[in-house]
Amino acid sequence: QVQLVESGGGLVQPGGSLRLSCAASGSIFSINTMGWYRQAPGKQRELVARISSSSNTVYADSVKGRFIISRDNAKNTVYLQMNSLKPDDTAVYYCNGLITLRSGVWDAYWGQGTQVTVSS
Repeated sequence: QVQLVESGGGLVQPGGSLRLSCAASGSIFSINTMGWYRQAPGKQRELVARISSSSNTVYADSVKGRFIISRDNAKNTVYLQMNSLKPDDTAVYYCNGLITLRSGVWDAYWGQGTQVTVSS
């Protein structure tokens, strides 16, 4: 019914930048909060940033001042601009969306994840 597809991950050197994208498709009526989470090996999944439908944002302390989350409501897409990347940012990044379907049912949906590796 709903798919979230991430793109933009890869290998980057410390200090570099990457831009992640996540496009939602399917039987969507509306999308409330969208967010990015990450999970490093051996660690729990953690919030990186989230953005409301009115573009209010929340960031993890570890990425404040380096990452920027944004969204294009017309395209049902959320972005994560990651700057000044550090090796500690290495993780699988997951997109999340709180989505209401045309049927009226709402739920939280996840993308499949995209690997970000920061290494020299």
